[in-house]
Amino acid sequence: MPTSQDMTTDPDTGLLDALQHQVAVFARRAEQTRLGGVGQVRNSMDRAAYLLLNRLDKEGPMGVKALAAGMGIDSSTVTRQVAPLVDTGLVKRTSHPEDGRAVVLQLSPRGQARLDEVRSSRRELMAQVTEGWSQEERDSFCTLLTRFNSALSARQSAAGSESVPGSGVEAGSETGPEVPPAS
Repeated sequence: MPTSQDMTTDPDTGLLDALQHQVAVFARRAEQTRLGGVGQVRNSMDRAAYLLLNRLDKEGPMGVKALAAGMGIDSSTVTRQVAPLVDTGLVKRTSHPEDGRAVVLQLSPRGQARLDEVRSSRRELMAQVTEGWSQEERDSFCTLLTRFNSALSARQSAAGSESVPGSGVEAGSETGPEVPPAS
């Protein structure tokens, strides 16, 4: 396995420099637009809320600890991020079906409707941004971006999940839905 030293002296140093620069530009542009979508929905849901609602939608009701573990962040961060979602009625707290003493978080009907609206808006933004791309280019980009995010997540997990408590930095498996193979 190559070491960091091997990678910096590799003939691909220029390519790696260009890649890290493009990732930095992407991060800045994503934060500037928040990749929020188009129309009235644009910029109307922050990243943390979107990722939490998305996970609850995909995996169903769960406790704070399970939600935190699945997202690679600490429970106190999830608790803080979920509070406004509960306050606005997007998430509801319910009794655990098997242990009535435990509380689980669940996407409310209002939360489901809001998530669907935001997803649709973001889907439209992705369609507009990649309008001139072929289906193969879209598939390839999605596959490679998913692979890149997974590698970053695995690296963070291997380093002992060094996310800073309370930072809102998510790791884990929110790399998104499975990407269908290119046809």
